[in-house]
Amino acid sequence: MKLRLSALLLCAVGMMPAAHAKTPGEVDIGRAVREATLQGLNGPSRKLSEFHGRPLIINVWASWCSPCREEMASLERLAWLELARHFNVIGISTDDDPAQAGAWLKESNATISQFIDTRLQMENMLGASRLPLTVLVDADGRVVDKIYGAREWDSRESLQLIRKAFRIPEARTAGGALHGSSAVSSGPASWEMAGGTDRPEAELSRVVSASLIAVTASLRR
Repeated sequence: MKLRLSALLLCAVGMMPAAHAKTPGEVDIGRAVREATLQGLNGPSRKLSEFHGRPLIINVWASWCSPCREEMASLERLAWLELARHFNVIGISTDDDPAQAGAWLKESNATISQFIDTRLQMENMLGASRLPLTVLVDADGRVVDKIYGAREWDSRESLQLIRKAFRIPEARTAGGALHGSSAVSSGPASWEMAGGTDRPEAELSRVVSASLIAVTASLRR
């Protein structure tokens, strides 16, 4: 079991600019992630390789980490943008207790696919020495970037970062004008696996959840 004091220090350090200490078996930028089984929190378990074929954004978090909780709403909004049809977004909790992680997901009305890593497999492989950590993985399974610390993932700056990392061209309208990345899609980016299909039967409940997230976020501003 990880000590709560150590966990809180891990999260606190994640807010500070510091030299990165490598975790055991960490995959460096430019290298391919290894196969792993992701234990489902709000859905079925998956193999990491099931997400290959499309770029993937992996957010590593914990329910006790305040910066992690603060940025989660922006990840939800990101997953509902039209831009997100080019990639998948998933979350991986490092909580020791799945019940605690699940309680936070229920409280936050999470719609993107969330998994839990109680054995430190993904935490170590991705290099989560500080939280939160967001890892950008290309369609071939190679790590292209690692971002430590919380950020607004639906901000213009973050959308530009994602476009550059995944080489997503700017969309243009019929008149030649740039199409805004803020257009909302019909479902979150983690609904569809590479070569898979969307889950329309869940659309109504997820639309309601996304609306609640947007309203809550606007009230906090």
